[in-house]
Amino acid sequence: MNRPTRRTGLFLVITGAIFWGVGGTVAQKLFQQYAIDVNWLVTTRLLIAGFLLLTVQFFVKDRSEVFGVWKNRRTAVQLIIFGLLGMLAVQYTYMVSIKYGNAAVATLLQYLAPVMIIIYLILRKQTVLTRQDLLTVSLALGGCFFLLTNGSISSLSVPTIAIIWGVLSGLSLAFYTLYAVPLLEQYDSLVIVGWAMTIGGFSLSFIHPPWQMDFTGLTAEAYLYLVFVIIFGTMIAFWFYIESLQSLSPAETSLLGSLEPLAAVLTTVFWLKEPFGFFQWAGTACILGMILLLALNKKSPSKTKQSLKNKEPFRVS
Repeated sequence: MNRPTRRTGLFLVITGAIFWGVGGTVAQKLFQQYAIDVNWLVTTRLLIAGFLLLTVQFFVKDRSEVFGVWKNRRTAVQLIIFGLLGMLAVQYTYMVSIKYGNAAVATLLQYLAPVMIIIYLILRKQTVLTRQDLLTVSLALGGCFFLLTNGSISSLSVPTIAIIWGVLSGLSLAFYTLYAVPLLEQYDSLVIVGWAMTIGGFSLSFIHPPWQMDFTGLTAEAYLYLVFVIIFGTMIAFWFYIESLQSLSPAETSLLGSLEPLAAVLTTVFWLKEPFGFFQWAGTACILGMILLLALNKKSPSKTKQSLKNKEPFRVS
């Protein structure tokens, strides 16, 4: 297979990041306008996207890994735990935060995960506190304050329940990122993410079966939105992101991947007409600055970062 050009890699990572960000906004549209059940959407999204990613792995990459991951009992148990407490948790909390709030705030709160990881590693004494860590945490906290209060300490600009689910989404993403390390050292990320999505969707099917859905009130437009969220905003976004690493460095893909929250904010404000005050824009700028700071940092002080420095960035939204 021919190696893609750098121009192709740039197109893939930018498109993937935008699909991720816009996917959250489209999900918000489905929740608000068509009253789509969040449990059904998460279940369906995980099952279909997971199956498609495994199909890509089987026909395009090393097909032996698709089922080989289950041959080792310890790895199989880790994968099940990752699918339930990592993949399902981060997907569900993210979507519920969107349902009760909006895609912009939910995405930005999810991007607090790197700060949570920094704090965790410092508490575990796996890394030392640096000036960059202090700046990163300060940007995150300041950004959250402005984003959630719009500069007023007497009231919140976003419903409390949306903030709670958004913070839980960040915590879930932090666990997701750390727990994935040993799995990624052994298997392709498409295999791990594909099976994790399938496991998460299958387990949630017992609570909300995907076939139990009233489709009578859905329009052709609603079906297009569903296709976008499930196919473009999940499966293709991740696949494009991974494929871009064939011609770009992990640092470059991480940096360009920060277009995701920007896409979520812009589409939420200009397409869905969500009100966004001056201080919320300032908070958004702080969090985007934090993401860029982390993406531009080429040092890997922690053990976890060192073990991943030659691996593919592990993303999900």
